[in-house]
Amino acid sequence: MSKYLAVVAVGIIMGVTARLHMLRVDYRQYPSYPQGYLIHLSLGLIAAFLGAVAVPALISKEYTAVTFLALAAQQFREIRDMERKSLENIEDTELVPRGSAYIEDIAKAFESRNYLAILTALFSSLVLQLSDNIPAAILTGIAAIIVLSMMTRRKKIKDIAVIRPAKIRFENSLLCVENIMVMNVGYPDSRKIIEEQGLAVMIEPKDDNARATLSSIGQRQAIVHDAASLLGVKRDVTDVDFMPLARLDIETGRVGVIIVPMERDIESLIEAVKRVPVLESSRRKPLESFAGKQAED
Repeated sequence: MSKYLAVVAVGIIMGVTARLHMLRVDYRQYPSYPQGYLIHLSLGLIAAFLGAVAVPALISKEYTAVTFLALAAQQFREIRDMERKSLENIEDTELVPRGSAYIEDIAKAFESRNYLAILTALFSSLVLQLSDNIPAAILTGIAAIIVLSMMTRRKKIKDIAVIRPAKIRFENSLLCVENIMVMNVGYPDSRKIIEEQGLAVMIEPKDDNARATLSSIGQRQAIVHDAASLLGVKRDVTDVDFMPLARLDIETGRVGVIIVPMERDIESLIEAVKRVPVLESSRRKPLESFAGKQAED
């Protein structure tokens, strides 16, 4: 019995450590602190407990206890719905919305991290049960955290595209980022502010896979949201002329991004765009299909 308690305790500790490692408040301020931390750490504790007790339950031939893992999977799927609804409820309060694709990506990420906590706890408790060596179990847990984190690491825009400064210009009242027409700006005062205070970057895809990914409206909305979150944006609810935008050049697949930021720093804007995650729902790989390879040739 005491050995089982040690197995469960080590598994829980390593599972919670895995969840804590993946729980960070960054520039997006989500999850919020401290309420969001409490919710996700509590769920991580439950996930770690389920993973830790699986091995002792199997050894004790308590097979019905293992069915709780299936129940947990159902509950953690509901976490995705909870996160989605939470973000959708505050979407109307954002000056630059995340977009439904970005919200879905965040929701799936929080669901998957609970499964990572279960697996870390499971591996740690299994090693301790087999070897009766606590340091080995802890090292296994640390290795599981590292490996699973690497497996779930997402690409960023800098991995699929080249980002460089771009020139803002007007053709009469048409706002352009180099040769990409963005929108019509009717007020002369607005045009003057954009010319003097606006910043623009050009995102050039590295291949046709990246081109297809950047053509996604959801991916482009995620780019402008993150850029606005980091640099701020000089607009209020009614200031349509100063809404950050990302427009596609249909001929080349390039994307022009324009923003009137609170902090006018082109290097910061480039870095912000580079770090935007590539959304799973927006990621495309046409070159890996037979038709895509034929078209490339």
